[in-house]
Amino acid sequence: DGKIYDAYVIYPKNHTNEANFVEYFVYQIMPDILENKCGYKLCIYGRDIYPGEDAASAIERRMQKSRRLIILLTHQLINSKEDAYDQHIALYNALIQNDTKVILLEMETIGTYGNLQESLRFIIKQQGTIKWKEEHTVHLQSPKSKFWKQVRYHMPLTCRSS
Repeated sequence: DGKIYDAYVIYPKNHTNEANFVEYFVYQIMPDILENKCGYKLCIYGRDIYPGEDAASAIERRMQKSRRLIILLTHQLINSKEDAYDQHIALYNALIQNDTKVILLEMETIGTYGNLQESLRFIIKQQGTIKWKEEHTVHLQSPKSKFWKQVRYHMPLTCRSS
């Protein structure tokens, strides 16, 4: 299908205290579970987009070469204007071109979805979110946990472990 990545990951990129866990999750936990234990290939901004590249066109190219888009929903991502570009492109690809499936990971309780952009609310209404709960931290590194099984259910069929 010409795709290089199984998923492109969208997450808040500001360096606040709440983002510390999200960055740890994105750079350590997700690659460990989805790449090392399940055999997927993720595209993560800051790891797979290189310094000196035009960020906007690099983001767009990487998304087009990804089978899925994983969006980590946090209050910071919802309220940030900085992350709006990759979110906008992702949602355009998913809804208008209808060629990329979106996986929404609710990393903290968002509560009412009223503050979300309409396109995100539409996706949530269609398929819901996968909720990260604090108790998942006990089984953080296990691809067999309920959270990771739900994520893998929405990923392309390439996972080695069951």
